[in-house]
Amino acid sequence: MTTSAVRVLVATAVPAERDAVARALALPGVDLIAAGVGPALAAASTATALTTAALEGAPYGLVVSAGIAGGFVPHAPVGSLVVADEITAADLGAETPDGFLPVTELGFGTVTHRPPEALVREVATVTGARPGAVLTVSTATGTATRAARLRERHPTALAEAMEGFGVAEAAAAHRTPVLELRAVSNPVGPRDRAAWRIGDALAALTEAFGKLAPVLESWNPHDHR
Repeated sequence: MTTSAVRVLVATAVPAERDAVARALALPGVDLIAAGVGPALAAASTATALTTAALEGAPYGLVVSAGIAGGFVPHAPVGSLVVADEITAADLGAETPDGFLPVTELGFGTVTHRPPEALVREVATVTGARPGAVLTVSTATGTATRAARLRERHPTALAEAMEGFGVAEAAAAHRTPVLELRAVSNPVGPRDRAAWRIGDALAALTEAFGKLAPVLESWNPHDHR
């Protein structure tokens, strides 16, 4: 098996997600880390890995945030795959009497990172993942009211997770392209653990990365500007 054109870093939240990816992906030049839960720890862990690689003279050319997620029904049912065409911090901002304001409307920061469009299309084609916004939150949604508000503010949102924006912030600091791929384990909304299908979602993640391997092997950021 040939080495990928550039080094690829795949960052999951927890070891179970990392292991699900590893079952299908064993490519030279592709490294997997369990970066931790939440955007802050994910950003710190990813930045550390990126910095270490750069100092060693072998920087990564692509960062992939991967794992399971909540899906907005009916657009992203349990067991389906979502690839982010935008990675958005959904709760980074301020609550006001007139509603939520993202940090960008307060005059600073950023709330969205956009993966390379051509790569998103290729991943969607190869894996069957639906492209759309993947929201990053620090507090998982647990009510139908909040789920509806998130969809109202982000009409293209398909999934909610807790690490993508942190991973993307670290990648952006290193001027490295980022991708986010999620398998849906539960609906976004009222917490009903009996309805969660974590095993099925992890199996879907493994299957997706098995199909994704040739894409990562041939990835070249200069071809996807």
